[in-house]
Amino acid sequence: MDWLVALWVPIVVSAVAVFVVSSIVHMALPIHKGDHPPFPDGDAILEAMRRAGLRPGTYSFPGCESMKEMGTPETAARYEKGPVGYATVMPNGMPSIGRALLQWFLLSLGIGALTAYAAYHALPAGSPTGAVLRIAGCVAIAGYALGALQDSIWKGVPWRISVKFALDGFVYGLTTAGVFAWLWPAAG
Repeated sequence: MDWLVALWVPIVVSAVAVFVVSSIVHMALPIHKGDHPPFPDGDAILEAMRRAGLRPGTYSFPGCESMKEMGTPETAARYEKGPVGYATVMPNGMPSIGRALLQWFLLSLGIGALTAYAAYHALPAGSPTGAVLRIAGCVAIAGYALGALQDSIWKGVPWRISVKFALDGFVYGLTTAGVFAWLWPAAG
């Protein structure tokens, strides 16, 4: 746990910096405007979902219960007819932005901690700024950016949206790397 003692300050400062940068990205810049438009005729779709009694979770449509059912001609016909996709149903009520922001900050602390762990074991105290930027940047960018691409691969999220979130993650990773380079311990 020496790495945590030595690098707790850059972990916390990088999480705060990423929190601020991500707030700017999502509130001040128009990059993500229109990423998630409402359903056409949304009221009718929502009423049908209410009648179905959907509980919070992720649903596929048209969907099937097993791989065996997936191979049937009836299922293939439903998929051909469409639409095909996934829908995430959250608990009723206004989404809690406070809870989401807390979870985001905790994730940023986690990515900062993983970055610290890798950098501490790869680099000695007093390492050159470029070396810290390379190692911390690689780990932090992987932590923030690569996961967004899975949504396009497995869930059908349009690539333009996943790439935007991956670019956001690239910026957050560079922010983390910059903080680690700035606060990297001097040779002792």
